[in-house]
Amino acid sequence: MLSSYRSIFSAPGTRRFSAAGLLGRLPFAMLGIGVVTMVSQLTGRYGLAGALAATLAAAEAVAGPQISRLADRYGQRRVLRPATLVAATGIAGLLVCAQRGAPEWTLFVFAVAGGCMPGVGAMVRARWAAILRGSPRALHTAHAWESIMDELCFIVGPVVSIGLSTAWFPEAGPLLAGVFLVVGVLWLTAQRATEPVPQPRERHIRGDALRSPGLRVLVATFVATGAIFGAVDVVTVAFADERGHKAAASLVLAGYACGSCLAGVVFGLVHVKGPPARGWVVGVGVMALSMIPLQLAGNLPFLAVALFVSGLSVAPTMVSTMALVEAHVPRSKLTEGMSWTTTGLAVGVALGASTAGRVVDEAGTRAGYAVPAVAGALAAAVAFLGYRRLREPVTVRGGHGPDELRPYRNDEQDRVA
Repeated sequence: MLSSYRSIFSAPGTRRFSAAGLLGRLPFAMLGIGVVTMVSQLTGRYGLAGALAATLAAAEAVAGPQISRLADRYGQRRVLRPATLVAATGIAGLLVCAQRGAPEWTLFVFAVAGGCMPGVGAMVRARWAAILRGSPRALHTAHAWESIMDELCFIVGPVVSIGLSTAWFPEAGPLLAGVFLVVGVLWLTAQRATEPVPQPRERHIRGDALRSPGLRVLVATFVATGAIFGAVDVVTVAFADERGHKAAASLVLAGYACGSCLAGVVFGLVHVKGPPARGWVVGVGVMALSMIPLQLAGNLPFLAVALFVSGLSVAPTMVSTMALVEAHVPRSKLTEGMSWTTTGLAVGVALGASTAGRVVDEAGTRAGYAVPAVAGALAAAVAFLGYRRLREPVTVRGGHGPDELRPYRNDEQDRVA
């Protein structure tokens, strides 16, 4: 069964860029939760901690698509390295200011700079798309593999970040996240052979990837989905702290990611028939329903089980999302299109983290878990209302010539063709 995963790594360089992408993505799982842990330890204020995590996510949301657009045009190496320098400087400044008790506004200034991280996941997926173009099944497996890597980051990242910040010193988790970012990006951009060919300005389609109605539906839904993730992170740390086991929050959140990782492994081995839009809408709906049991959580073991079950719907939904992005945006803007979904998640994480932090400060953790439940309901509503735009066959212009058309075809059509 695992031969499907082995086969995608037969192309030269695929193992190296996937490994570099894993290292470069760890900061996305470590930094926000690490800042929440650090600030809550130094100040005891979850509202401030959530606001800073929200600022980081908002900066990622603004900078991510712009960095990806430039990478499509000028190449990953020329764009990612300067962007990483800005982000690393911001993370270092944030940690120094937090440790020295600097005015709060300085924390937010450096958080903005720290959030200017390149979307390493989108860069890696763009490399897979370039290598496996014309092989839908292999590309499905590659997207599933990268979703597994995403979830592995969210299994390991929070455990390492919270564990270091609680057992060593408060700034340890975010500090290591910054180191991983620099090393991962330098390693990835050193691999020139698998870097997608840049698309010059004159060959780019006017406007940005968001001109696609289908992509707008995906991004809007992912804003609400990101709010689920951001709220769950903040409230779970507060929930564990309230019960005197703050460090256990990393294990509970790792269980959430483990559920998604397990589902991603299975989903990557399955040949899914029918349009991806249908499975995507079902996945969003299941994700929303899985937030309901969190309202009943009274102890950490129950919460851990509930989050593990909830995580089973995450990776399959993400894999379907990447298939839909490829169907609804031009090839010359593929990295940008993938980054817009990440941007939607980042905006949602910002909203969810800040809202949940305020609710926890004012009403406690039981009320805090109402935030991801409401976000889930909104995600399901947007997905259902936008389903028609995603299921209809679309034709978009490709990136290898002004007249190349790339129609969407589902797997059954690919097999017949």
